[in-house]
Order: sequence, then structure tokens, then C-alpha cells
Amino acid sequence: MPSAIMDDSRWEAIEELDLQDVTYHRATDVGAVRIAFDRPDVRNAFRPRTVDELSAALDHAKRQTDVGCVLLTGNGPSSKDGGWAFSSGGDQRIRGADGYEYREDEDDAANGAESPSDTSAEPPEGADVGRLHILEVQRQIRHIPKPVVAVVPGWAVGGGHSLHVVCDLTIASDEHAKFKQTDPDVASFDGGFGSAYLARQVGQKKAREIFFLGKTYDAAEAAEMGMVNEVVPHEELEARALEWAEEMTSKSPTAMRMLKYAFNLDSDGLVGQQVFAGEATRLGYMTDEAQEGRDAFVEGREPDFDEYPWRY
Repeated sequence: MPSAIMDDSRWEAIEELDLQDVTYHRATDVGAVRIAFDRPDVRNAFRPRTVDELSAALDHAKRQTDVGCVLLTGNGPSSKDGGWAFSSGGDQRIRGADGYEYREDEDDAANGAESPSDTSAEPPEGADVGRLHILEVQRQIRHIPKPVVAVVPGWAVGGGHSLHVVCDLTIASDEHAKFKQTDPDVASFDGGFGSAYLARQVGQKKAREIFFLGKTYDAAEAAEMGMVNEVVPHEELEARALEWAEEMTSKSPTAMRMLKYAFNLDSDGLVGQQVFAGEATRLGYMTDEAQEGRDAFVEGREPDFDEYPWRY
């Protein structure tokens, strides 16, 4: 069982992907998947491989037409000190001069790998260049056509904090969830969703406080300021997240997809407009009117739109 608060009777591992830093499960009774950081001994800090795996799992979840909700969380607790984390952001030990590096040695040793052979996967093409592709994952979360819920069992720090911010909803552990933005402490900054979108959730003054002062907030404080939707007892966290998933997947998939893109539209600029417009076009394709236009072209005749009203 990847996490002490995960009910393994309700989940089945998805074996299609080769994953080491992330676990990926499908619910047995709900159209939902669970994607979890699996580096609890380093507070679920992510390195390039972690981000690659997270991206692959999100892409796989996107393409499952019978899945309507993604739960994003962190496994735990740590075998070292019993601590819990959603994610503590980028692993600073492998941050190079131009981004995060595909380095395995000390990183894996800290995470409990028995030997270098445990982590012998070839790095991808271009791995000699530092990466910051967690930002690409943020965009994936925004554009995946189904709700993504951050299930926060412990620390959400730095880049991990930004990830929870970009998710559609956040549910947090009453006892263990902590929220803290440490970017300026390590000479880093998220000038996109992690800061600007956060300000839309909690207000400009509070967002600046979060970054400039680096305070630690518990789950109740985070909920009060508007960046957490619900606080629940720790042992009930994942069960409650599944209840949310069950509720959301009972609704119209088309309506949920269009609502997500509508909520995103005002902060995604022309990219958001393109995504929303593309989905609107797809809806148009589903109408008899659109099929008449297509059929007329294929059959080499003039379209007959006389039976379709000018709606108002």
C-alpha cells in the first residue's frame, strides 16, 4: 500500500507505465485515478524523472474516456520521521546552473534506493540541459478536460505549493497539511500560476504575504483565505476525496469539461480562448446542422440549412 491512509481495496495499480517516483492507480468503483508523488523520505520533492512520470500519468489519465476525475496527492508517511507531504517542490540538491538535472546518485540514496542499478533507466534525449518542466505539468493540469483535485496530506511547499494552487480543487488534512512558499529563499520564483493565479484566489495582499514573508499556514488558515476548499480529519482525507470524485463523475462530462475551460478562460489569455473555442467547435460538430454541412461537402451538393432555426 503506497500510503498509510489509502484504502487499497478501492484501488488497482495501473501497470501500463514504467514508474518509479510516482504511483498511479485506478479506482475500482469510481471513474477516478490517483496519481501520487512517491518520494516520502524527501517530502515528495520532485526531480526531472518525477516530473516526466507525473506528466506521463496525467497524459494517460486524459485519454481515458471513462475517467472523469484525477486525484493528485503525495504518499506517506516518511519512514525517517513519520512526516507527511503533498510535495516540497523541486529537489534543490540536483538543481544545476540552468535548471534541475537528471542526476540519480545521492538523490536515490536519500530516497532509499538500494543501489545505483535500481535507477539505471536511461535519461531522455536532451537530459544534459537543466529542466524546469514542472511548468509544463501546470499547463497539463489546466488543460486536462476533467477536474484535478489536490489531496494534501502534509507539506505543500515551493513548487509543490504552486501545484496545489493550479489544481481545480484542494482538500487538506486537518492535522498535517501545511502550506508554505519558499521560492525566494532558494532564489526561485513562480511568476505564473503559482503567484498571479494564487492572487486571484486569496487576493493581492495575502498572495504577496505568502511569498514575501514565507509564513507557514495550517489547513484551516489556508481554507479561510480561499486556497483550500475543505479541511477533513487526516484518516478520512482520501475517502473524502473519493466522495468528491464520485459526486463529480456523476455529472455531465460535457458540462464539466466546458465549465473547467470557462473558469480557466479569463486567466489563460488566447490559449484559454483557443481551448474553450476548440471544445465549443467539437460541440458544434455533434449537431445535425454540422453534419448536414459535412455531408453536403462529401456528397458534392449545396448544404440545406433551411430546417435549422436562427436561435436566440
